[in-house]
Amino acid sequence: MTETISSKTVQLAMELIRRASITPADEGCQELLIQHLAPLGFAVERLRFADVDNIWLRKGDQAPVLAFAGHTDVVPTGPLEQWDNPPFQPTIIDGMLHGRGAADMKGSLAAMVTACEDFLAAHPDHRGSIAFLITSDEEGPAFNGTVKVIEQLQARQEHIDWCLVGEPSSTDTVGDVVKNGRRGSLHGTLTVRGIQGHVAYPQLARNPIHDAAPAITELTGAVWDNGNEFFPPTSFQISQIQAGTGATNVIPGECRIGFNFRFSPEVTAEQLRSRVTAILDRHRLDYQIDWLLSGQPFLTRPGSLVNAACQAIYDVTGLNTRLSTAGGTSDGRFIAPTGAQVVELGPVNATIHKVNECVRADDLDTLREIYTGILSRLLAE
Repeated sequence: MTETISSKTVQLAMELIRRASITPADEGCQELLIQHLAPLGFAVERLRFADVDNIWLRKGDQAPVLAFAGHTDVVPTGPLEQWDNPPFQPTIIDGMLHGRGAADMKGSLAAMVTACEDFLAAHPDHRGSIAFLITSDEEGPAFNGTVKVIEQLQARQEHIDWCLVGEPSSTDTVGDVVKNGRRGSLHGTLTVRGIQGHVAYPQLARNPIHDAAPAITELTGAVWDNGNEFFPPTSFQISQIQAGTGATNVIPGECRIGFNFRFSPEVTAEQLRSRVTAILDRHRLDYQIDWLLSGQPFLTRPGSLVNAACQAIYDVTGLNTRLSTAGGTSDGRFIAPTGAQVVELGPVNATIHKVNECVRADDLDTLREIYTGILSRLLAE
């Protein structure tokens, strides 16, 4: 049954979901956040780069700075006919809030805002500063979002001490997992060149798929490192293989292979590139390889921010949270290199990027309480 929930956090999340902000569009989401935060004393800075909207909001001019980071853009919906309800028409059914962005990450944005409202009402004379770094370019190429804002902040020597990213980190229950780091991400596009020809005359051609196969076998079977106490071993995955003309009687002249490393700090991107090229050279391939390093690994060790998050989660939920560096990348990879302590804490991630994305509505209020607890531990006088 469809339900109505009066929670201010859920109401704000629903207002955000109604805006069809498919990356890199923002569709007014950031202005909605400004409407809530500017009256609380946040100075507003709008930063647009190319077709991407970003905002930097800050209340206070003293250190330490606790920044909430997140994104208003969402991934495309996929086939609309597969959704039980329209993706940008937020609906609560059996306690679950449905809609694109409910979990990733408009629910977190709403909880951040209402947590600040609660904290500032209780602690109007808090120490330090509270900030928001919000982009509409996280789900896309991420060239004109958080990374550009960080460049602006660094240019004027504005520093973030603690950063709380609202990515959906939880597995089964809100707060059961906190991401205190992420693996690096290195993409490669390998082009193996052969000689096109007729399948009936293979002696007159050279099949690049056949040439590449032994090297692929070696790459997929390699052990790149053994990880460490915080990171799992580096993984290598092929994401796509493209070859052929569409005809069944033609040996292709070229094969393109896309792959990705998710790597731990036990190995560098340069070491991975060197090992891959050594394997390809050993197999005597005629090839070209294009690389894209989209993020270095980072780790926030237990300290003031991690401890505040763990304590707040325990006080609100009774859970002893688990620290993890698994999963994909996030915009934390642009913030951590500045020296900031960074953690990711958000709702359950079971339905992110899926058709019928949803989150338990009550979880957003649990998240608000946790965020409020973190603010209190770090910035209350």
